[in-house]
Amino acid sequence: MAFTTASSPSRTAFKENALLKGYLLLFLLFWVWTFIGTTDRANWVTENVLTLIFIGGLVLSHRRFKFSDLSYTLMFVYILLHVYGAMYTYAENPIGYWLQDVFQGERNHYDRIVHFSFGFLLAYPMRDYFRNHFQWPVWVCWVLPVEITLSFSGAYELIEWAVADIFFPAQGHAYLGSQGDVWDAQKDMGLAFLGAVLMMVVASTFKRIRTI
Repeated sequence: MAFTTASSPSRTAFKENALLKGYLLLFLLFWVWTFIGTTDRANWVTENVLTLIFIGGLVLSHRRFKFSDLSYTLMFVYILLHVYGAMYTYAENPIGYWLQDVFQGERNHYDRIVHFSFGFLLAYPMRDYFRNHFQWPVWVCWVLPVEITLSFSGAYELIEWAVADIFFPAQGHAYLGSQGDVWDAQKDMGLAFLGAVLMMVVASTFKRIRTI
């Protein structure tokens, strides 16, 4: 069974896709492990609301549209990064502390990694969807994922503010993970935007190389 990309003419259904079944199993095992080992269960639940919505959307829409194996792989990696961040809270993540020690940084940058990954890992699946479901013009499928990434990043920062300041103020500090940086929201949005631009450049480069 060939590994499909956005350019592949056909897609494999879940019941016949061993790769997708493996991803689902690994995710469930990892998800349960993070729930058991979390240091802040209330924050874990809050962070994973969007995870459930995202995966639920993929499940409900699978019959109407099947992403490529590459798109599912990128989404799988992103979801693992997000769930692992929720396990410790983003501001207290061990990988972030390790990077902070290695590079002698002033803060835990795990949240920055995930925000960059939001753009870098999810822009390609968006292009896959726009190209193969809506069949929009080629240039739209390259530009729109970048624009939507920036829009979604801004919307997410508003959701974070609402959760932290209005709905669950007790979890606000852990959920925001701003670590005292007044420009945290703007930097997060900028990194997501940069990640999406970089992915579109990489995908375009590989596409041109394959057609030469």
